[in-house]
Amino acid sequence: MGMLVLLGGCASAIVPGGDRPGMPSPPPHPGDQPPVRQPTPSTPMTPQPAATPPAGAATAVAAGLVAGPAIASLPISRDGAARALASFRASCPAMMRRTDVSGLTRAGDWTAACQAAGGVRDGDALAFFARHFEAVQVGDGKAFATGYYEPEIAGSRTRRAGYEVPVYARPKDIIEVDLGLFSDDLKGKRIRGRVKDQAFVPYYDRAEIDRGALDGRGLEIAWAADPVELFFLQVQGSGRLRLPDGGVMRIGFDGQNGRDYTGIGALMRDRGLLKPGQASMQGIMAWLRANPVEGRAIMEENKSWVFFRELTGPGPLGAMNVPVVGQVSAAADPKFVPLGAPVFLSMDRADADGLWIAQDTGGAIKGANRIDTFWGAGSDARAIAGGMSARGTGFLLLPAGTLARLQGGGTVGGAPSQR
Repeated sequence: MGMLVLLGGCASAIVPGGDRPGMPSPPPHPGDQPPVRQPTPSTPMTPQPAATPPAGAATAVAAGLVAGPAIASLPISRDGAARALASFRASCPAMMRRTDVSGLTRAGDWTAACQAAGGVRDGDALAFFARHFEAVQVGDGKAFATGYYEPEIAGSRTRRAGYEVPVYARPKDIIEVDLGLFSDDLKGKRIRGRVKDQAFVPYYDRAEIDRGALDGRGLEIAWAADPVELFFLQVQGSGRLRLPDGGVMRIGFDGQNGRDYTGIGALMRDRGLLKPGQASMQGIMAWLRANPVEGRAIMEENKSWVFFRELTGPGPLGAMNVPVVGQVSAAADPKFVPLGAPVFLSMDRADADGLWIAQDTGGAIKGANRIDTFWGAGSDARAIAGGMSARGTGFLLLPAGTLARLQGGGTVGGAPSQR
């Protein structure tokens, strides 16, 4: 998830100028891309004093926890609190069933807040969060936020002139292996691959798929008009195909080939290919179109490939299988943020400030206080998400009493409690 994730990591796609047989050049792309939304500067809150997180901390508890400010003192708008309440309420059934891999909460910890959420009016949302939660700072509290959105691109359910870029469903020969079944040292680690000649090998990478490794298997659920637009839809993980008859086909993430991805934005920046101010979705997209051959070569350094399925219900769906909502849902690293938990951001750009609900994950969204904000669909969402890059302070909202339980009267890898 996230457009500025391209600077550090992204999914994969086809870029124009390929030599795949039967794949003509895409039609000219539409010139209606909105410019990057210029941010309104904001002054972030100062993090709470905390010990330096240990290098390589793999969970929130390992990174260290200290108490944050009183929730009632945080600058949360009434509308923002109401939106967060609705998304938190929608997440409750799933979050009470899930195992919190961050080690911060137990399923029962959310029961009181979830039961109370059902009867809270929108106007009382801020009081609800203040009553049932406490703010906790993970590590040094220094947050980095990017943005993602639900793109809409031209596509067709069938291959036809002008729609030549395949959108693939998840192949049945992808096998996911839980390595924890083989060794306790590998608990929580999974790999994906395929069987070849009685051996388990990595699945086809992006270059192999681009060159036809999946041809003839009936995996195409649709065909896109513009390979660059499909690339960015893959980065987002879900989106809409605008069909020739004016209808819309919604597609969502249905797996990935198990290959590590490489951030093309970082490659382009390090190689001096992006000029100052060009390191946004719009700037990267323009470069790919202007340099199709070089763009394809760069993209093939990213071996990851994303598969899709058609969505027929509410959506897009996040990692909790709950619909994500613009301006309130966010992606986070579940090792540092329990999925479904509220997160408060105070950043150096005003549009990232406020209360977000962690309902999604992302391949490049890793570590403490790393948040990818969701902005919905449409040109405004694209303009904001395409240039979102904010730094500041983050606080995690946990059920009241969680920090005391974790600390057991002491500290958890950080400074003493500030409350």
